[in-house]
Amino acid sequence: MRIKCKNPMSLLVPIAGMAIAAALSLTPAASALTSTGGTPGLTAPAAPTTPKPPVHRTGIATWFGPGFYGQKTACGQTLTPEVVGVANRTLACGTLVRISYKGHTLTVPVLDRGPYAHGADWDLTAGAATALDITETVRVATKVVGLTANTPTLGAPLLPAAGSLAGGAVAG
Repeated sequence: MRIKCKNPMSLLVPIAGMAIAAALSLTPAASALTSTGGTPGLTAPAAPTTPKPPVHRTGIATWFGPGFYGQKTACGQTLTPEVVGVANRTLACGTLVRISYKGHTLTVPVLDRGPYAHGADWDLTAGAATALDITETVRVATKVVGLTANTPTLGAPLLPAAGSLAGGAVAG
């Protein structure tokens, strides 16, 4: 069957709307979307989404620490020399990133925003840099591997078993 019309694009809007409505009718949220009024059978357009960053990539990593100890990160943690984490300009707080450098691999949470200097993609805490044996600006391999809840203690080192039994006190 052939359809003739002056503006063929005018057919796409109803057809696309029906396809979206059909797809949404499979989800529980569809009834909420279609019950808000408007044209029966058509739903509101989907909200725009931000593109996800690549899962695997390499990038330039720097490290930060001494001048920031005692301050809060953008994600709410108090920075100490022992905190293990990474700063990134776009990934959500709590995103888990596996970082590899010269045979060392470490999975760290995103704790802060940055870096803002040296053209770097990642800014490691001193604890993460030490664990990866990084002392300068280097190229690292990274992979986003998950997401964890962002808490004030995220990235803080775990107390050793003896310390946790003694309520955090360490024998001197």
